[in-house]
Amino acid sequence: MDLHDAGALLIEQIRKTSVLEWTAVAFGVSQVLLARKNNILLYPTGIISVCCASILLFQSSLYAETLLQGYYLLMSIYGWANWKNQSASGASKITRSSSREKWIAWAIAGVGWGLLYWILRTYTDSDVSGVDAFVSSTAWAGMWLLAKRKLENWIWLNVSNLVAIPLLLYKELLMFSILTLILFVVAIFGYLDWKKTLDDDG
Repeated sequence: MDLHDAGALLIEQIRKTSVLEWTAVAFGVSQVLLARKNNILLYPTGIISVCCASILLFQSSLYAETLLQGYYLLMSIYGWANWKNQSASGASKITRSSSREKWIAWAIAGVGWGLLYWILRTYTDSDVSGVDAFVSSTAWAGMWLLAKRKLENWIWLNVSNLVAIPLLLYKELLMFSILTLILFVVAIFGYLDWKKTLDDDG
């Protein structure tokens, strides 16, 4: 396929992108930009994106990522409440993970992958069980750390994003793959911004 054909295919796929997918992408980009700025509005924005994305991912048989959206929803509610409490109490907004929190994040990712892989292999028609489970379980760890305002959340989320991009392309979810690429780039800057804030405060 030459460049012209690739461009034509891209335009055709953009034309076929549903309003629901555009909405999920727009609010998803807004969410990660707000997270980079350490703005609590990332949570209501993310909830809208999650609700739209869950429908599309289920329709594409990406069942682990559909479950991931449900986890995002719960973590968004928890994170929203946690951030509000921290702001009200004057507690430090951004911190590094303790050794215990790092182990918990690894446990979430490891146990989550094993559980999701088994569920997908046993109870669904997924043809990408291992990769789908990996994307979701690493994102679970990242979202848990984000809800606790831990710097390392960006690392976990970007590991998930890096694997999710080719997975979404394989499932022909072009706009979601572009969104994930944007999230990957923004997460790099989010990590650097949060690290700078920590260094300045320290």
